[in-house]
Amino acid sequence: MATAELTSDRIASAAAARAESASIAQRLKRQDPTLLDSLIVEYQHRLLRYLLYLTSNRELAEDLFQETWMRVLLRGSQFKGDSRFDTWLFTIARNLVIDYRRRRTMASLEELAERGDEERPFEIASSAPTPFDQCLTRQNGQIVAEALLTLDPLHREVLVLRFHEEMALEEIASVTCAPLSTVKSRLYRGMAALRPRITERTAERAQEAR
Repeated sequence: MATAELTSDRIASAAAARAESASIAQRLKRQDPTLLDSLIVEYQHRLLRYLLYLTSNRELAEDLFQETWMRVLLRGSQFKGDSRFDTWLFTIARNLVIDYRRRRTMASLEELAERGDEERPFEIASSAPTPFDQCLTRQNGQIVAEALLTLDPLHREVLVLRFHEEMALEEIASVTCAPLSTVKSRLYRGMAALRPRITERTAERAQEAR
C-alpha cells in the first residue's frame, strides 16, 4: 500500500513538473513581463550557489549570475519545456563559465579535470541516506562547503548538482553535456575525495578550538 502511494506521489510530482515546465516555456515565448522576476526570486539562491562553487569567486559568480538571466531574457524562446527549467538554467550558467575560462585560459572546464579518469559504475541508493547526507548531519555545513571548494571543479560540480540541487543523474548529464557513465565516475571520485577532506578540516577546527 505504501509503495503504491509512493509511486502515485512520484507520478503526480512528475506530471506537475512537466506542467510547470510547459507553462514557463509558453510564458517565455510570450515574453511575459512578470515571469523573469518570479523566476529570479525562485531560483536566485540556487543559481548563485552553483556559480560560486564552479568559480570559487564571488565577484565573477555575481557577474555570470546577471549574464545568465540576460540569456534567459533574450533566448527564452529556446526553452521548449521538455525538461525542467532549472536544468536548462544551469546549462546556460555552466556554458557561460566555460566561455569565460576559454577567454581567460583557452581551456574548457573539462580540461581542468584530472587526466585518466576511470569510468567506474556507481549508483545512489534511493532508500538510504547517502554518505554526503550523513556528512551533512554530522558535520558543520561550513566545513562541508570549505571541503567542497578544495575539490577538482568537475567533481565539485557533480556533487553540488546531485546533493544540493537534488538533480537526477540523467539531469546532471544533460547540464554537463557528459555521458551518464562519466557523471557516475565523477560522483564516485568526488565522494571519495570529499570524505578525507571533511575529516581533515574537522580536525583542524577542533585543534583551533583548544
